[in-house]
Amino acid sequence: MRLQEKYKKEIILQLKEELGYQNNLAVPKLQKVTVNVGVGRFAKDKAYIDNVINSLTKISGQKPVTTKARKSISSFKIREGMTIGVAVILRGNRMYDFIEKLVHITLPRVRDFRGLSEKIVDKNGNLSIGFKEHIAFPEISAEDLEKVHGLEVCITTTAKSKKEGLALFKQLGFPFQHTKKTE
Repeated sequence: MRLQEKYKKEIILQLKEELGYQNNLAVPKLQKVTVNVGVGRFAKDKAYIDNVINSLTKISGQKPVTTKARKSISSFKIREGMTIGVAVILRGNRMYDFIEKLVHITLPRVRDFRGLSEKIVDKNGNLSIGFKEHIAFPEISAEDLEKVHGLEVCITTTAKSKKEGLALFKQLGFPFQHTKKTE
């Protein structure tokens, strides 16, 4: 069963029961997924930026947008209008497909992965994961790799608190670490 169908048929009912909501529309849901790469010290290297754009296109299935510097910062050697990052925003079917791939394929492929910390969910119920290497994604093959870069995945929800966000992500199948409570 696809993640979007599972959310509509099972997860909404479970979250209504768990969080005590009467209305389906009050249950937290996913809004968007943002995949972001900062180019950092390679801002002047056009080949590196093209490599990042190609890899993000493969990972997300959507053409990314380059982010430009708004103002010059001399200590970072950045000029106004210079490309400083690459980002993709996923919504709808692509968002659910990406999250399904992230949970079931990508996270298990991360080196030394022992589960996600509950601290990565913020007080508004949004989740941010940083990857040191983009090679964990199945679309990236080691043979075609020129330079390894990191990326950040931010999942934005309609949750109003950290508790609601954690409940949503656990129902979606995110592998959180079991924390031991010390008394």
